[in-house]
Amino acid sequence: MTQLLVIHHAPTQSVQQLLDAAIRGANHPDIEGVEVTSVPALAWARGEADETTIQQAAGYLIITPANFGYMSGAVKHVFDSTFLKIGGSLDASGGASGNSGIMRRRPYGLVVHGRYDTTGAVRSVEGIVGALGWQLAGEVPEIRRGMLPKSIWPPLRTSGLHWLFQLTDW
Repeated sequence: MTQLLVIHHAPTQSVQQLLDAAIRGANHPDIEGVEVTSVPALAWARGEADETTIQQAAGYLIITPANFGYMSGAVKHVFDSTFLKIGGSLDASGGASGNSGIMRRRPYGLVVHGRYDTTGAVRSVEGIVGALGWQLAGEVPEIRRGMLPKSIWPPLRTSGLHWLFQLTDW
């Protein structure tokens, strides 16, 4: 069975609602052969998860608030503590070397919630996963404060269905 790993930091009710909606969408009965594993980003800080948690998955969904124009510190810690162990590599300048290979082309999705501008948070995640060679599987929903009407849930579910079907064809 193909594993989707949901890495999340949901410190607010709004982000928790996004997480819940995404997991409902990922567990949709039309999606067969995908096991959804949800792990809070703080599990890496507590020693409850490590690089093998990431290596065992075939695809990823990252859900984070935008904190001061950046991904949450908890999500950043996941990458800080696993980057080189999961295939990330740096060149002499400290930039991505392009030599990452063991997890290259794995699909990922990203959902960012923020009060104002979420651009920096999206860019920060994309920079790291780009150095890992992961491929964005769909559009990144950037949800701003006050944008959580019921009308947002169907697109999130549809977005989840779209790229989860790609996982099953992996």
